[in-house]
Amino acid sequence: MSTAGSPHHALPDGRIRRIVRFPLTWMLIGLLGVGAVSAVTADAGPVLAIVGAGAALAVYWAVMRYAAGRQTPEIASRRAGREALAGAGIGLGFVLVSALLIAAAGGYAFSRAPGNVLSVVFTVAATAVGAAVTEELIFRGLALQALERLCGSVGAVAVTALVFGAAHLANPAATVGSSLAIAVEAGVLLGAAFLWRRAIWFVVGLHSAWNATVALLGIPVSGHVSPGLLATEVSGPAWLTGGGFGLEASIIPVAVSVLLAVPMLVLAHRRGDLIPVRRGRR
Repeated sequence: MSTAGSPHHALPDGRIRRIVRFPLTWMLIGLLGVGAVSAVTADAGPVLAIVGAGAALAVYWAVMRYAAGRQTPEIASRRAGREALAGAGIGLGFVLVSALLIAAAGGYAFSRAPGNVLSVVFTVAATAVGAAVTEELIFRGLALQALERLCGSVGAVAVTALVFGAAHLANPAATVGSSLAIAVEAGVLLGAAFLWRRAIWFVVGLHSAWNATVALLGIPVSGHVSPGLLATEVSGPAWLTGGGFGLEASIIPVAVSVLLAVPMLVLAHRRGDLIPVRRGRR
């Protein structure tokens, strides 16, 4: 009869641990956990959006710690403020440059919108932060980092970008073209930003500032319309203005995003932070 410490009894525990720590396994566990938090707090108001973001971070940490068996430097608090502000600066600049180029081409005309400034800004900012935290934990924290170990960094960015774009097909006014635009300007850019900085806070700052700025300009955010500080009159072809889907379906931000993503990937490569395919199975 075998004892508790014998290989016969140790095998099942070791096998289960290997299964749980396989990248696709902990990725799926994390997607279910963070996705459940997102589903409960989605469209529940700005305060619950922030509460949901905190809960999603706790779920992510627990999955990485106990399922993946790894540390989480990408959500380290000591980097949070600096990385989030840097990312927000890039997100703000990205949207403003894109919107001004579209306006210069005659696609947008801006005017002051009615409403309480503080109320509008708080609602838009809190909603943007809540959505950005959960989406970045899902796509860059879980999916990209898990897929890196199977198909390398570039392959992981490509897969997550395509899935990110496809996830927006159900949005109001979405088309195949708008989803392809989102795949490039958001999926590739945010993936490149994460590989460059290896910080969730950086991509959260970029993503949330992007969404908040678009909304405050009075432009639909991925098809969703919300009150902003400005009202935007749209005229011209959809390839320029983005049509009913908003700025993100325009060719202008797609081009600008490529100009941002390429140097980010180059810098990540120079720092040795890209995992090649041959090392993806380690």
